[in-house]
Amino acid sequence: MNYDYIIAGAGLYGSVFAHEMTKRNKKCLVLERRNHIGGNLYCEHIAGVCVHKYGAHIFHTSNKKVWDYVNQFTEFLPYINSPIANYKGELYNLPFNMNTFTKLWNDVRTPEEARMRIEEQRAELKGCMPSNLEEQAISLVGRDIYEKLVRGYTQKQWGKPCKELPAFIIKRLPVRFTFNNNYFNDRYQGIPLGSYNSIIEKLLAGCEIKLGTDYLKDKKTYQSMARRVLYTGMIDEYFDYCLGNLEYRSLRFETELLQNTDNYQGNAVINYTDEETPYTRIIEHKHFEFGGQNDTVITREYPCDWQKGDEAYYPVNDDRNHTLFLRYKELADQEQKVIFGGRLGSYQYYDMDKVIEAAWKAVEQELLIG
Repeated sequence: MNYDYIIAGAGLYGSVFAHEMTKRNKKCLVLERRNHIGGNLYCEHIAGVCVHKYGAHIFHTSNKKVWDYVNQFTEFLPYINSPIANYKGELYNLPFNMNTFTKLWNDVRTPEEARMRIEEQRAELKGCMPSNLEEQAISLVGRDIYEKLVRGYTQKQWGKPCKELPAFIIKRLPVRFTFNNNYFNDRYQGIPLGSYNSIIEKLLAGCEIKLGTDYLKDKKTYQSMARRVLYTGMIDEYFDYCLGNLEYRSLRFETELLQNTDNYQGNAVINYTDEETPYTRIIEHKHFEFGGQNDTVITREYPCDWQKGDEAYYPVNDDRNHTLFLRYKELADQEQKVIFGGRLGSYQYYDMDKVIEAAWKAVEQELLIG
């Protein structure tokens, strides 16, 4: 055999796994379908602006071990994520906080008044257990916030009316009774100076990399070349959809260079929460790094239905898909040489810090096996 590990997928999960194994003198071959490493973290530079090609990625964690780990590869800018919601031209701060409440309700000034207003609106459910996403949202934040800042955005994101979506999709909505626009509660937060590319490049240093290479097109040959395989693609695709396909949501990105415009929207991320606007948000990338360029680059993000061959971004974690995933997991557990991991291999959405933690765990398990 030529390699200790073949890693299918050069995203964050596969790159961390490859790095840790290479440190332990394991020989790794990394295969990547796309023409670049980094998965959805990949950045490109347009007119001097670092562009998050596959949507905004802000690194955040409360795990100091994870924070120290990523900081060994690059310096992080102290960026605080403070998105804005645009509802038919009305602008609101996110997450839901006192800035949001005082703008939404002219007669609300104090935290107690905001609590009382939300509680009044929650009462329409009459204490009944929420049976769908709409009822769940109202039970958490009340009717007004739901109608302006949750319903339209959520229906665009998932492609279904909120009344047809399961309640558990939003187990909680962040509500703060302070004037704090920091979206995340995590202790550490930032944007890597330059781009995420430098982190991935350093993680994969010492590995052999083949771009534009689909592991699944020659699975048997690749498996014969290594002692073990780490597969980070879609678990149902690995098994040729033999039990049926899992559902995903996809995204379409429309990126535009605006010349002689130094500041398009004044914020890195603005969400469009009405139903009529076809995109969910506009990202102005220069604001992640406090750029002073004369030009700017924006990206409109359009959620869309996933079809075979499309890039899968979000799993649809309803009961039907969870049950189907467990059946695929039973097949995966029977594979002797293959480890399944990452967002698509485990059919769940991960924040970046959790991706790193999961990759570490996979490495530990492999070392126990020997």
